[in-house]
Amino acid sequence: MSVALSALEISRALTRISHEILEANPSSDLITILGIPTRGAHLAVRIAASMSQIAAREIPVGMLDITMHRDDLRMHPPRPLMPTSIPSSGIQGRDIVLVDDVLFSGRTIRAALDALGEIGRPRTVQLAALVDRGHRELPIRADFVGKNLPTSTTQSVKVHLTEIDGIDQVVIEDN
Repeated sequence: MSVALSALEISRALTRISHEILEANPSSDLITILGIPTRGAHLAVRIAASMSQIAAREIPVGMLDITMHRDDLRMHPPRPLMPTSIPSSGIQGRDIVLVDDVLFSGRTIRAALDALGEIGRPRTVQLAALVDRGHRELPIRADFVGKNLPTSTTQSVKVHLTEIDGIDQVVIEDN
């Protein structure tokens, strides 16, 4: 196991992502941040708080459960459904930024796009990921990335967050 990102590096990456999102979306009053459970939801809250401070206005944040849209439901044990919470501003005609912890095959994001489509029609959809480890199986890429971590398919990337694990760090483990 090796530590790829420390708590300070995670904080810096999230601050940089926050600035990049605001720079890419000059109309910050149309931005809504949606985190993908579990860790993506916590990262979304952090990014929205940072953006709110930078923009001097509240950035709406919510959570988008993708469980029923996954294409691997039959391959894994049943998963508990997580709540979907959409801010009162909704998603219709808004610039949505999906937030996930690790971008790997792209299948989670495909499921998130399907789930989002059932709720409404955003103006744009962008993707922020704390870690992009490559190995894409679908033509999906992140618009905002904290750190690109080239890994082998025999390794796994684990994101630990204070809200869940009591510590902020990203580790690479050999399987």
